[in-house]
Parts: sequence; C-alpha cells; structure tokens
Amino acid sequence: MNRELSKLKKLICVTCLVILGSIGCALATAEQATLPFNDPSLPMEKRIDDLLSRMTLDEKIACLGTKTAVPRLGVKSFGSSEGIHGVVQRGNYGGPIVHTTQFPQPPGMGESWDPHLVREAAAVEGYEARFISQTEKYNRQILMLWGPQADLARDPRWGRSEEVYGEDPFFNGTMVTAFVKGLQGDDPKYWQAAALLKHFLANSNEMYRTSSSSDFDQRLFWEYYSVPFRMGFLDGGAEGVMASYNAWNGIPMVINPALKEIVQKQWGVGVLSSDGGAVKLLVNPRKAFLNQKEAVVACLKAGINQFLDTYQEETRAALKDGIVTEAEIDALLRPKFRITTRLGLLDPPEMVPYSKIKDSPEPWNTEKEKAISQKMALESLVLLKNEASFLPLKKDSLKSIAVIGPLADSIHWDWYGGFPPYAVTPLEGIKQEAGPNVKINYASDETNQAAINAARSSDVAVVVVGNDPTCGPDMAKDWHDTADGGGTLPCTVPSDGREGSDRESLTLNQEQLIKQVYAVNPKTIVVLVSSFPFTINWTQAHIPAILHMAHSSQDEGTAIAKVLFGAYNPAGRLVTTWPTSIEQLPPMMDYNIRNGRTYMYFKGQPLYGFGYGLSYTTFRYSNLKIGSPQLAKDGTVTVSVDVSNIGQKIGDEVVQLYVSHLGSKVERPKEELKGFQRITIEPGQTRTIQMPLKASTLAFWDETKGTFKVETEPVRLMVGSASNDIKLSTVLHIK
Repeated sequence: MNRELSKLKKLICVTCLVILGSIGCALATAEQATLPFNDPSLPMEKRIDDLLSRMTLDEKIACLGTKTAVPRLGVKSFGSSEGIHGVVQRGNYGGPIVHTTQFPQPPGMGESWDPHLVREAAAVEGYEARFISQTEKYNRQILMLWGPQADLARDPRWGRSEEVYGEDPFFNGTMVTAFVKGLQGDDPKYWQAAALLKHFLANSNEMYRTSSSSDFDQRLFWEYYSVPFRMGFLDGGAEGVMASYNAWNGIPMVINPALKEIVQKQWGVGVLSSDGGAVKLLVNPRKAFLNQKEAVVACLKAGINQFLDTYQEETRAALKDGIVTEAEIDALLRPKFRITTRLGLLDPPEMVPYSKIKDSPEPWNTEKEKAISQKMALESLVLLKNEASFLPLKKDSLKSIAVIGPLADSIHWDWYGGFPPYAVTPLEGIKQEAGPNVKINYASDETNQAAINAARSSDVAVVVVGNDPTCGPDMAKDWHDTADGGGTLPCTVPSDGREGSDRESLTLNQEQLIKQVYAVNPKTIVVLVSSFPFTINWTQAHIPAILHMAHSSQDEGTAIAKVLFGAYNPAGRLVTTWPTSIEQLPPMMDYNIRNGRTYMYFKGQPLYGFGYGLSYTTFRYSNLKIGSPQLAKDGTVTVSVDVSNIGQKIGDEVVQLYVSHLGSKVERPKEELKGFQRITIEPGQTRTIQMPLKASTLAFWDETKGTFKVETEPVRLMVGSASNDIKLSTVLHIK
C-alpha cells in the first residue's frame, strides 16, 4: 500500500510539473507575442530596434550567417535555398529529398523571350519554397532563394554561362526583374519569398576566379555589367545579393567599396552575402590579409552581413578587441530583419496571406504547375534551321523513326538543379507523340553499328546531342561544399563547362555521330540540348532541320516531341551570339567587351545572331511608326509596328527593337536592344505591337561628371526578328 501511495504521489508531482511547465510555456509564448517587435502596428524600424535590444551578442553573431532565427525569442529564420531554375532540396544535409518543379536552365528560360512566363515560373518557385517552409512534413526554412543569376554571358567559354539569361544587359535585366517579382509575389505588404541575386560583379571566368580581377572602366560598369543587378533591385524590388569571388579592378568584390557605396546606399540592398569560402580566399591565394580574423573584419566593414564562411570566433575576437562594435553589428543585422519582417515572420499568421500555403496538395504535383513547366519548356525551344519546311513531321506518313544519341533517353541536371516530380526524356516524348503505329528504333551511340543500323532502317532519324552540365560527377547526388563551389577540375570533354571549369573548345564532339547518321539517312534532324553555343558549322550546312533547347526541364521530351510533330510551333530565340569559330573571340580574360564581345561589338559573321530563331509560319513587318520624330531628353516615345502572319499556321513572333547612335560623341555599340515582345498571331491576322522607349535608356555614363548623360543626337530605331535580321528602321532625333 505504501509503495502504491508513493507511486501515486510521484505521478501527481510529475503531472503538476507538466501542467506548470505548460502554463509557463504558454505564458512565455503570450509574453513574446506582446513584445514590441511582434506588434504589427508599430513602424518596422521600431520593431527591429526592440528585437535587437533583446538579443544577446552571441545571438547577433549567429544571425550573421544564413540562419536568422532567434529561438529564445521565437523569431524564425528565413533560411536559404538554391533556386535559379527550381527550388533545390536534394537531401544533401540529412533531410529527405523534396521533389520540386524543375524549369530549363536560365539560358533556356531566357530563350522564351517571355518575361511574363519567367515571372510565372518564379512564382511557382516562391510558392514551393513557402510550402516546404511551412508544411509540417518538411518544415525547412528556405524563404530566401539564391537567384536569379544576374551576371552576363560575355563569352561562350564561361563555364557558368549555363546559369544566366544571356549576353545583353537590358534583356537580362528584364528577365531578372520578372523573376524577382514572381518570386516575391504581388502582395503590397508581404513577400512570398525573398530573392538573393548572384554574383556581383562581372563574374564570368571559372579557371582563375579565386584570384582573378575583372578589369574595365566605369562606363562598362554602369552601361553593361551592373545593369541587370540595378534593374533587379530598383525595378524588381530585390534586397539581397551575393558578392562574387573575383576582384574588380584589383579589389576583391567581397570587400569592394561598390557594395556599400552603390549596392547598399544607392540601390537599397539589405543582405550583402559572401560566396562560399570567399573570405578565406582573401588570405590565400589573394594574400590581401594575414589571417581569417583580418579578412572577416574587412568584410564586416565593407557591409557583408551574411557569411558563407568561418566568421563567428573571428567576430567575437574583433568585438573583444574593440575593432568592431556591437553598434556596427546591429547596423549589419537591421537589413536582414527588414526581410524577416517583409516575409511576415514576426506577424500573426492570420495577417500574412502566404501563411496559408501549407498542408495542401504538394504544389509540384498540381496540374497548374505542370502546365507552367510545360509551357516554359515549349517556349524555350529554338528552331535553328528548317530547310524546305522539313519540319514538322507528319506522323501519318511515317512508319519508323530512329531516335539516336547519348542525350536521347536521359535528362541532364546541373549543379543548381533539384529533383523533379517526373521527367520526360526525348525518347519517351517522341514515343508518346508518335503513337503506336510508328516504330521507334533507339540507339544511344555507335557501339556495334547501333546508330547506323537504326538510322538506315528508319524513315527519319532524330539525333539528340549536347553537353554534360556536370562534366562527370553526378552533382545532384555528390554535391559537397568547398571554397570554390565543389571543385575546379577541368571537364574531360574540352567543350563541356560548369562551375569551376571554363570551356576550352566550342566544337561539338558528337558532330561525328551526326555525320555518320546523315551518311545513311539524309532525312536527319538534330536536337541540340546544350547549355552553351557550339560551332556546329557542318551540321548547319548539311542537316535539314536543327532544334536547340537548354538542359534540365522536367518536360524536355514532351516539348521536343510536340515541336517535331507540329503540335506546337516553336518561337524561341537565342540569347547569345553563336560564333563560327573560337578564333572570333577575344582572349578569355579581356573584360572590355568593346574588343569584339556580344552582338553589340562582334567582329565578323556569326553562325547564329543574338535574337535568332525560326518558325513554322512566316511573318511580315510593316507600318513602323513613332509618336514624334523628336524626343525630349526626359521624354518617352512609343514605337509601333504592324506584324502579319502570312503563313498557314498560328505562331508566336518575337518583335525586337534595337537602337544605333548616329551622332554620339563617345564610342557606342553598333546596336543595342531596347525593347521586345513575344506575341501570338493567327494565320491571316495582323497585330500592332507597341513598345515604349524612354530617352533616359539611351544615355551613356559620363565618367567626368559621374552621372548618366542623354546626348542631343539622331538615333536609328530598328525593328526586326533578330539582331542581324532587321526588317524596318527610322530615325528619331533626341533634343
């Protein structure tokens, strides 16, 4: 009896403690909810003042990393995830894999020439990041997505040009702005997710990036390299950026004064992040500082408030020595907590519209997101050649198709892609679209004459070739963190490239396979799935039809098949200049684009020009008009043109507006993109396209005065379907 009584007393005590503990937790939670930093009625800065006043020094130092949580005060982290063409949750750090929607690589998204669609794709990513962050099943803090990539593809040998939209500053900036707006959402008060633009600035060489300097003048800074970033911040509303590994004019970007003086003070950017291991690189190999502590202090003074590197002990030591003050740490954290506030992480969930994104059907499995993914894949396809209207194929007249090549039955993911909920290879897509009455003869390569036999025994051959985005290791599985992003070993194939490895050649090795197939079956179609331009001169000269698509779309095969069989009329356009030879390019480390880079300064004839792409129908341009032949320096003019579909198929046309300066006192590009629209036109229909042109966008950077200047000059306005296919032009006088 005494033993039972003793047990009963212990049970009562434990129960009391649990009840008291629960009451205590409830009271603590209630107290936190009433703290000023949790009061939505207070101004944001007062809320942040209160939050900072309650944080310990250790908590503040911890928030200078990627995790911005203060668990003691109930403050959640906005966290981070890669996200340039899909949310990346590959399960590398112990958690399960999360399958998320995977769009084409950024050059492919760019090749759609459709900012509205890019915005829709980014909105999908932002929604999925919210879902993963707020759903109990996953519960990961990934509301700051590292993207878009706002750099420029100034040289097709750059290994990471697979991550950027193209080579033109206005074009890239338009896509960056669209992506940011889609990611962050339409609510006037709260963000769906936050964007972190990468990598500021002029980050376009891999082999020497940890020690190199990108050297160019102020004009190129303001007129070229910084334009997509500036547009993403000022037009898109992004407030986060990652500094690049390289230096600009000798000063490493992670400590470059441009971060604080321009990016932060002029463009209002809050989060200034280092890249992985970039602080260590200041010590070795750059030897700018003697040790990690000095490097960390220099970064703090330069405005870095998000470290992807060792920094905590060094910061504590600097605070103890008085080199850095707590007030400076507070100033660095304030912009980060502004993003916390804009994401609604300090407010009651019922006030935040995006808090409802949870515990619903997984978004990547919904028909809505699948439709956006497929539309992006379709719009990204570029028809490079279609001799004698070889395409589309007529399945009723075909008995057999050879599907050949190392990329025919696979989809290649890159270092910044995740795992999709499904993936359709070209072979699978062609089988499905062709139907049961067409025999498919598949061969992956030339082994045992397989490719030749398949081509010889088929009515038509489709050869699917391209590059390997990871150049060896399966980075979706084997990713590991290193100071330089996973290793800098060169790719085995000279024309392949990726992060850490620039391309040594533009020659497509698999062109030999194309030649072998064509020799036995002249009815050959080449589908080039690639991250970069290739000098496919022989293929262009001999193969009747060529398609191009970027890697990593979960709907790759579906899109290719629909275009091959005419279920969709392609209208994608190239986003870089494709040279005929690597000899047409300036030296890799020459960052002065005036020496022959991009369509603006390219010397000689390209294989394919910037903005180039064909259609299954024909368009005619007419009636180019401008509101007035004269434009004030602070004014805007509307450029209009009629575009008619004079073919037999419905199709999209990408109308492009270029300008050429006829009376400039300084060196200018031979032409510059200033507007574009992708439009759908029915057969026999004419549509009037209107594009606004602001005089301010015609300015150059006056280095003597440190400001943009609009000149009094005549400017030629040119409208066409590519940079080297101008249909109509007129002259506008800037007064």
